[in-house]
Amino acid sequence: MTENWRMRAATVFACEKEAATAKGGMVVTNHPLASAAGAQMLAAGGNAIDATIAAFFTLTVVEPMMVGVLGGGMAHIRLANGTHTIIDGMSQVPASGHATMYRPTGTALEDYGTEGRENIVGPKSVATPGNLRGWCDALAAHGTMSLEDVMQPAILHAQRGFTVTPYLSECIGDAAADLSRDPVISRLLLPNGSKLKPGDTLANPVYAEALRIIARLGPSALYEGELGDAAATCIQSGGGFVSRADIAAVKSVIRAPVRGPYRDYEVVALPPPGAAGVHILQMLNILEGFDIKGLGFGSAENIHLLAEALKIAFADRAVGTGDPDFVDVPVARLISQAYADERRAQIDLAHTQTWTAGIGPAQSPHTTHVTVADRFGNVVASTQTINSTFGARFMVPETGMIPNNYMSNFDPRPGTALSIAPGKRVTTSMAPTMLLQDGRVRFALGLPGGKRIFPSVMQAIVNLVDHEMTPQEAVEAPRIWTEGPVLEVEDAFPERVLRALRQKGHKVLLTPHVAGGMGCIEIGHDGTLTGAACWRADGTAIGIGGGLARANVRFWPDMAGV
Repeated sequence: MTENWRMRAATVFACEKEAATAKGGMVVTNHPLASAAGAQMLAAGGNAIDATIAAFFTLTVVEPMMVGVLGGGMAHIRLANGTHTIIDGMSQVPASGHATMYRPTGTALEDYGTEGRENIVGPKSVATPGNLRGWCDALAAHGTMSLEDVMQPAILHAQRGFTVTPYLSECIGDAAADLSRDPVISRLLLPNGSKLKPGDTLANPVYAEALRIIARLGPSALYEGELGDAAATCIQSGGGFVSRADIAAVKSVIRAPVRGPYRDYEVVALPPPGAAGVHILQMLNILEGFDIKGLGFGSAENIHLLAEALKIAFADRAVGTGDPDFVDVPVARLISQAYADERRAQIDLAHTQTWTAGIGPAQSPHTTHVTVADRFGNVVASTQTINSTFGARFMVPETGMIPNNYMSNFDPRPGTALSIAPGKRVTTSMAPTMLLQDGRVRFALGLPGGKRIFPSVMQAIVNLVDHEMTPQEAVEAPRIWTEGPVLEVEDAFPERVLRALRQKGHKVLLTPHVAGGMGCIEIGHDGTLTGAACWRADGTAIGIGGGLARANVRFWPDMAGV
């Protein structure tokens, strides 16, 4: 990157956090205690999978608004032998679910609203949870430590408590109206009717005991045991659809990633039911035909191209992406160069436009992310969630567990790729992605943020590859998002750029942030790990530096005293 570029970029944004560098391992999460939990596993001799699972259990405690054992998610694991594995622990429609189980209120294609917000808040919004099974399967298959060992930091923080950050306090305040309707969760997060304040201590000993049960019994504690009994009873007593049989039947699915080139890199990402990988590759294929570097980061011309690529991808996503067990997703066409050429030729450089899908209909923010690399060559990028902030916004009594509200991700109208069907897995925008160069991982990244996740990952890839940013710059750089007609633009971009975008016909909406806190790890050619987390969450990168004593060093008895 040239110094002139840095001077121009400084007029748009300045990094607020510092990257971490090390050679002994790197953990990046959206909370310092979760990063510390992962680093503790690496320091104890564990690998990246051990560290990832430790971090996620800790995040269920310190980021309760984002992730929990009653959620769902995807893990992208690159082992030291060069193989890539996707572990799909996404939530599913309960067996009693059907295409007309809600009363839709939305008229726009992307509007999944229902009467009474039944698919968004409360027991009827809960889908069958899969992520605990996914975490335990990942640890059993690829980890080196016991479940009990990796869960110890989470149990400690739940029992002892931790300091509430401004970010957590704000999330509680944003969801307070819904949280206050459930006496169990409100006692914890809204004591005396007021949200927890920054600096308060949040302890959840009931949840600590639930974690101890999981540590002792493994996933059967939920899928066959008392925690599952409690969850099913609570959900069904509130009119929800998840049954004890649904919980008992949960299995994770092993999938192969999708792959494709971008410039000098190979992009490896999630396959369906994840929408991210297919559409990241689709957008990058379109953008590769333009001189993105020459246009410069933050220019109106560059943002215009990003926005048009986003709208094309979302138009295709709406009709063609879903659970591959239920719909025929045209992956090969979507990520083909020929299709990219076709769509690229339709872009007007001077004016924005409304895009429709270029494929036929398929036939029948709020998440968290962990990125880890160890000294053995294993790399994990994993995104897990309870969907919206605080999920279904109630708590299972006597367990401390917060259920997901994943049913809101399905189209409540019949006849579409995302319509509801029993057993159908949630289509997700999660994007735990890796960039390879000469067969070696150079970057691993991901973030929370709902539909804004994979567009943000695409922009970070462009930042790293085309604009030659450092990982810290790439994750903190201002973002945009659109699926049409409004173009959301983070408020760091200067007025002259916004004015030029309006002249191209964009309906610009300034926003404080697009999506959530991104984590990225770069693996240098010499093995140096650089970890970066951005300002949009409490993200922290922790590296393992130092190392063991030099060989043949002895501590002689006469050196013990003065």
